[in-house]
Amino acid sequence: MIVRDRPGALRLMLAWRGSVIPHILPHIFLTGLFAGGVTWVSRHHYLDGIVDYTLLPFTIMGIALSIFLSVRNTATYDRWWEARKHWGHMVYEMRSLARASNIYLNPGQRRELLMRSLAHAHLLRGQLRGEDVTADLPESLSGALVQKALKTRSPAEFMLQRAGDVVAEAHKAGDIDSVAAAAIDRHLHGLAGIQASSERIANTPLPFAYTLLAHRTAYVYCYMLPFGMVGVAGWFTPVFTAIVAYTFFGLDRLSEQLEFPFGRHTNDLPLDAICRLHEISIAEALGEPAPEPLQPVGYLLQ
Repeated sequence: MIVRDRPGALRLMLAWRGSVIPHILPHIFLTGLFAGGVTWVSRHHYLDGIVDYTLLPFTIMGIALSIFLSVRNTATYDRWWEARKHWGHMVYEMRSLARASNIYLNPGQRRELLMRSLAHAHLLRGQLRGEDVTADLPESLSGALVQKALKTRSPAEFMLQRAGDVVAEAHKAGDIDSVAAAAIDRHLHGLAGIQASSERIANTPLPFAYTLLAHRTAYVYCYMLPFGMVGVAGWFTPVFTAIVAYTFFGLDRLSEQLEFPFGRHTNDLPLDAICRLHEISIAEALGEPAPEPLQPVGYLLQ
């Protein structure tokens, strides 16, 4: 995720990091070159009548395309924001779990519970991103436990189950009563809900027909636009076509990035930084030295 102060007008115009331009620049050049070819044909009076259209059809089509892209962008942004709310709520659940465990559990039980809950967050991040996060797991965890988790289909769910085992064993041993066990389990239940919601977002993309329709319509519009604009704009047709292509292709590409908010694109969620917040919260709750928060590198916070 891009984290930076809003630059001045000129720097904002020239900003490259965080922009979708690197992903769509070839398409912009192609539409501009195509528009230049149409303009050349028109200026040399070849194929007269083919490139002599009014802007009215393109205006109506552009309005319809803009509305459709805005609806799709709204849908993808809702997915991005929902994912951010769930991972923000995970910070609350972790801190509340640390506070509740301090009230009811002895130091050994509390530490094991929090380490397994922290491992759950890292493993969930790894599942969503398709990455190996073994090196980020707490060192105090049993190696055998970690290996068992990695052999399951859902390591994060396995580790959360093992966190629940700590509460169950404390209850069976008589260290806590049913009320205390339920109070602690409430936060584990919240973590399970966050995992289920994240998996739902990650595994349920928008209907492919939306992507196909937006992509096709944007391309058709941008490659037809020079035929309607050349009579009015002349040699500026490639410039105006490139600007329109930047807008429509950019919205299309941005929607693709926001549709899956857990990756490592510049506009995806900073899951690494959120997991570092968990590490800080748990270390401070245990009275141990806490790591520093992750900082953006080149304005990019992972």
